[in-house]
Amino acid sequence: MPGVEPAAGRLLIATPLLGDPHFSRTVVYLLEHDGGGSVGVVLNRPSHTPVGQVLPDWHDAVSGPAVVFGGGPVQPDGALCLGQLESGAAGLREVVDGVSTVDLDGDVAVIASIARRLRVFAGHAGWSPGQLDGELEEGAWWVLNGSPEDLFSEDPRTMWRRVLRRQPPPLSLISTFPSDPALN
Repeated sequence: MPGVEPAAGRLLIATPLLGDPHFSRTVVYLLEHDGGGSVGVVLNRPSHTPVGQVLPDWHDAVSGPAVVFGGGPVQPDGALCLGQLESGAAGLREVVDGVSTVDLDGDVAVIASIARRLRVFAGHAGWSPGQLDGELEEGAWWVLNGSPEDLFSEDPRTMWRRVLRRQPPPLSLISTFPSDPALN
């Protein structure tokens, strides 16, 4: 299977064998992976909660769909915003490929004026040092190259299949794996 190492900007694709309901068929965008552990956000779990319901000032600034995404089981009551912003914008922490974390306490008008795309996540995914490496060895995840296009997809619910479909075989074939093989 793929031999790409985990790193910021890469995708973790849950294998069909991953039984954890928090991560079944998820696509995780890695924000960091180093000796201190790993952090990412789930990309394909949009909620039904409009951003404006929890962050009224940000509703018109975020990219579609303008809902809060379930970023993962860690700190689900906390909000994290990622943006693709103009390069060289001051006071931003770039993750990779022009994607930066965005301070939700900042001035929305200023941030919106330099943002090409923004997305808000409730919670995130996190792994302690060595934990993700262990899960990779067990075959729970595939690591694939990602892009800002994945992070800001307008059709997030079909992302697991689409990301696998664009890979060479055998991963492209796994995109058709049934959700419950017992029902097949």
